[in-house]
Amino acid sequence: MNVQKFSFLLLGLLMLFTANEVFAGKRKMQVSASENDATIYVDGVKSGTGRVNIVVLDNSCVTVKVEKIGFLEETITFCNRKNSAKLPKTYYIEMRRDDSYDASVQLDIANIDMEVRTQKSYDDAWKLMNQIVVNYIDAIEITDKETGYIRTSWEVQSYTQNTIRTRIIVKLGSEDPLAFKVKLVSEISRQPLTSVKADELYREWDRVLRKYANLMPEIQSRL
Repeated sequence: MNVQKFSFLLLGLLMLFTANEVFAGKRKMQVSASENDATIYVDGVKSGTGRVNIVVLDNSCVTVKVEKIGFLEETITFCNRKNSAKLPKTYYIEMRRDDSYDASVQLDIANIDMEVRTQKSYDDAWKLMNQIVVNYIDAIEITDKETGYIRTSWEVQSYTQNTIRTRIIVKLGSEDPLAFKVKLVSEISRQPLTSVKADELYREWDRVLRKYANLMPEIQSRL
């Protein structure tokens, strides 16, 4: 056997030994969620729904994330190391309801300009519109009767894994017939205690907090 062949043989044996060492201490376990249709991700990769089998290699960790609409996201890391606790063969995740989801409703008026026509005079309609708006959000950022524009400040509500900010914007749509465009702006950050000024963290949400759900019906019925 020449030197080159002997070197290749040693390299092959070394690789085999290393592989056996890596897999010798691996741990297999099953992770299940209380919601059978919850999506389970293992190290960022979608691996199944409701229940998955995972392998944690020796001296390594695996992160499992469970998601379902209407429930809080659950994340747990399992480590297979000498100083870590022995991994169980099965692990059950009890999912908790998302308090921001339960405090809101899905409406097709969120973040959309809704036109409201009225036969009232401009002065009466403007006064009534202001009264309705401040009943929902009393902090007015801009109000201009001449241009028919109202914008409230952001109203912020923080939840376990979410922050919701809401504002109302009213614009004059037309003078004949008299019509206003009303937008109920609803945005989420997907994290708690988000500053109202952190615009880059918020995105539009197709749900509206329940306390604002009657805004449009009230405006439409009273104007």
